Order: sequence, then structure tokens, then C-alpha cells
Amino acid sequence: MTAPEIQAVPGPADPALRRERFGWYSYDWAMSVFNTSVTTVFLGPYLTSVARDAVGADGRLPFLGLSIPPGSWFSYVLSFSVVLQVLVLPLTGAVADRSGRKRHLLGGLAALGALAATCLFFVADGRYLLGAALFVVANVSFGAATVVYYSWLPDLASPDERDAVSSRGWAFGYVGGALLLAVHLGLFLGAESLGLTEGEAVRICLATSGLWWGLFTLVTVSLLRDRPPAASHGAATSGFRQLAATLRGMRAFPLTLWFLGAYLLFNDGVQTVISLSATYASEELGLSQSVLTGAILMVQVVAVFGALGLGRVAARYGAKRTVLGCLVAWTAVLVAAYWLQEGAVAQFYALAAVIGLVQGGTQALSRSLFSHLIPAGREAEYYSFYEISDRGTSWLGPLAFGLTYQLTGSYRYAIISLVVFFVAGFLLLLRLPLRRAVLAAGNTPPERL
Repeated sequence: MTAPEIQAVPGPADPALRRERFGWYSYDWAMSVFNTSVTTVFLGPYLTSVARDAVGADGRLPFLGLSIPPGSWFSYVLSFSVVLQVLVLPLTGAVADRSGRKRHLLGGLAALGALAATCLFFVADGRYLLGAALFVVANVSFGAATVVYYSWLPDLASPDERDAVSSRGWAFGYVGGALLLAVHLGLFLGAESLGLTEGEAVRICLATSGLWWGLFTLVTVSLLRDRPPAASHGAATSGFRQLAATLRGMRAFPLTLWFLGAYLLFNDGVQTVISLSATYASEELGLSQSVLTGAILMVQVVAVFGALGLGRVAARYGAKRTVLGCLVAWTAVLVAAYWLQEGAVAQFYALAAVIGLVQGGTQALSRSLFSHLIPAGREAEYYSFYEISDRGTSWLGPLAFGLTYQLTGSYRYAIISLVVFFVAGFLLLLRLPLRRAVLAAGNTPPERL
């Protein structure tokens, strides 16, 4: 796709709405660097090394009377932050919908998360507990702010525009994440020539990710505007009441739950491929860290065009068909990865390019599809459960991968085991009567679904 084609996407005629959409896109640009540079690339290995500096005579970390191997520390911290998100996100969504102050809530949560991420600069000299605490605060804030951010989509786009608007948001995020990651990788690889240690370079990367997140959130908060809530009650009290009501009320929308079940399955496959592809590449294919780093950057860049391109495909053929096509592509990627030759750099990059093309479209179009299945006025509440499906169940794929490897001793069997998530998600989504689900939620279906 060429640059002129990207510019050819028609925008809203209303200048105020155009500005507000730009503010919404800007938050994807702002927050994506935390997911890319902090969670995916730098913090895990760095916090593990900090934990190793703090081990006792037995080579283990003391924590609440337990003895923990330093290599497990970051995975436990990440898991704990996910458990907290499962508890916090639904309440955040309920408060956001009932208070009518989404802009303030988004700004506050993003500011807290960005501050915690920036303070990761001070994690050194065995301060593994400080690193854990800061990351938990940052990651929970990240998830909660994402729920509020997603809930603006129905306000900013008509049913027929949501696929395109959601795709542009994901594209903004991939551009921002790729841009700062490229700077970070240059800093990390050139640390010695700049008179820095690798640890100092990583700390700068972590801190600048937080600063980027916080500074660009100011653009978002200044351009978005609040809408009146569906009902006016005290925010904190009604938040708890509304949370309970949402859990009860979702049973009245079984087709919405059907979609969440399909999304849970295939998105778990997506997240597992993303998180464990480096392990497969290094352990089974024998590829170097420089190859993996290049692949990460390439996926970020290709995903920009994938998100925009698949948004156009959805406009012509419908989002459901486009997502189903993406799931077929994901399955083909896993089959190809199973047969990938050891040391085959070019083949690995080819698969990474395919992943980049379908990754953004899968996520952006799933987000817009779900927006049609939410009863009006409950966007943040329902997106909190969507985000939980994204984050709170992300242990299923890694568990299948790990168990398969444990039973077979082969990473090839482990990677091919993930096909079941894409096939099951495909079949559930295929059989979902989507137009009926939109009508059941009280919404108007777009022309193409």
C-alpha cells in the first residue's frame, strides 16, 4: 500500500469530530510503546538480571517467606499484574460509564501508569521489589486506561465507519511503537560507544517509554470530550452496583458472550505466538538475538500497513469475513513454522511479515466488531470484559505450549499445538449469527458485517 492510498481514506466532514478522532488515535500512539518497549522487549530480561543480583547464598530470591528462582521472577510479577487487572478492569469500566468523566479517568490512569514506567529508571542494584511494584502499577493502569480508551469508539464512528476508525487507531499505535523501539534498539546496541553500560541503556529506554506515554496522552485528553452518562448516580457506589448488574445482565446477551468466547480462543493463540515466537526461534531454529530484534521491528512496521489494508478489505467484504481470513492465515503460519528449517533466516522473516500483516487487522477488526455487540451506554463496562479476555486468559496458550513441549520434548510439536486455538475460534466465529447479535444488543448493524 502506498502513502497516497493511505491518505485517500475519507475522513469525517465535521472538523470537531475529526479533531476528536485524532485525539483518540493519539492515545494508541502514546500507549503502544509501553507494551512494545517495556513489556515485550526490555523489562523481562532486565528485571531478571536485577533479581539475580539480589539472590541469597542459595541462589534464590527471598519473598514473603518463599524461595523463588530469579529466572521466574518476571513471569510471576506479570501473572500477578494480570490477576489484579481481572479484578480492577470491570470496576473501572462501570465507573467510567456511570460517571460521565471518561476523559479525566483516562488521563489519571495514564498519568499513574506513565509515572510508574518512568520510575523504572531507578530499578538497579538488586532492587527487584521496586521493579516489581512499579511494573504492577504501570501494567494495571495500562489495562484500565485501555478499557476507557476503547469505550470511545462507538461515540466517534457510525456503525459503517468503525472498522476503518479502529484500524487507523491500531496503525497509529504500531507507528509509535516502532519509532520509539527503533530508537531504543539503537541506544541499546550502541551503548558502549555512548559511554553507557547495557543496564543504563535499558533504564533510559524504560524511562523514556513512560515519558512518551505520559506526554502524548496530553494530546488525547485535550482533544477528546466527555459524553453524558446513560444515568446519573454517585460514581463510586453505582460503579459497584453497575458491575454486579453487568455480570447479571450479560446473560441476557448470549450472542455477545458467544463472540467473547470466540475472541478468547483465537486471541489467546495470537498472544501466545507473539510472546513465544522468540523462544521457538532461538531454541528450535537457532536464530540469533539480532535476527529476533530485526523481526520484532519488521512486524511493527508491516503491521501498520496490515491494519490499514485489512480495514479496507473489511469495508468491502465485512469485518467478520476479514477476521476469519486472518485466522486462516494464522493457522497457515503455524503450519509453516512447524516445517521451518533450522537457521532459515529468510524463511523466518517471511513468516514474521505475514504475522505483521494479519496481526493488526485481527486486533483492530475484533475491537470494532465487539463495539456493535454492546448495549448503548455500557461501552466501558463491556470493553472491560473484552480486555480481560485479552489479558486475563493469556495463560491458556502458553500452558498448551509448555505442556506439549514437556510431553514431547519438541518445540515443533509445541508450536503446532496452538493451531487448536485458531481453529476453535474460527469455528465459533463462523457460526455466530452476527447481524442477529447486533440487533439483540439494541444496535443498528452496519451495511457489511
